[in-house]
Amino acid sequence: MSILSLAFTLFVIQNPFTPSYTSETFSRPWRSTCAIHVNSFRNLSTRRKNLVGQPLYLPGTRALARPEVASALAVAQGFLRRYQYGLKIWDAYRPVAVQAKLWQASHNSDYVANPEIGVGSLHSWGIAVDATLVDSHGNRDVRMPTDFDDFTPAAMWPYMGSSFEIDGHVRLLNYAMHKAGFWGLRTEWWHFTIADWQKYLPPEKAKSAAQVLGTHWEGGL
Repeated sequence: MSILSLAFTLFVIQNPFTPSYTSETFSRPWRSTCAIHVNSFRNLSTRRKNLVGQPLYLPGTRALARPEVASALAVAQGFLRRYQYGLKIWDAYRPVAVQAKLWQASHNSDYVANPEIGVGSLHSWGIAVDATLVDSHGNRDVRMPTDFDDFTPAAMWPYMGSSFEIDGHVRLLNYAMHKAGFWGLRTEWWHFTIADWQKYLPPEKAKSAAQVLGTHWEGGL
């Protein structure tokens, strides 16, 4: 079996408890969750230093997402394999406590959702991921418009730079995620939300969020 075929492994953790309609309850091992381990997964304990200045996750932390989201990521991964690329997940489910630290460090609602207002971050509901591409060996990030959490105009989609290589990479990532059932975020090329995100929120929150956001998710990370 090739290294590439091992680059995307799903670990399903079932819990017998009934799901709750609050995002905070998902910080306990979820009622029905799926941990996504991507070969060369960049540990979240280090990737968040550029925004907060300190690790937000313990070493060895695995990315978590709802089973439906994990299945959709597997579809995207299968598509990318045809072109000798793979997915790397930078962040997925994010506990509300972690989201609060990001908000405290930023206080910029254009990029970071305030966890105490509205639905907060869709990361905290397990229905959003931050992703990039890796090469066919799964151990090297390919060139993209910016690094992760680079909140500058350079991170906006569509890519407006002059590199054909980078333009091809970001287009391929967006196309693969779109085919798998995700929507991107205009201000962050790496951020994707499952298209039917509304059904995972309490009805009253989904309705109010849809009135503000429209059909596509345009909130902060």
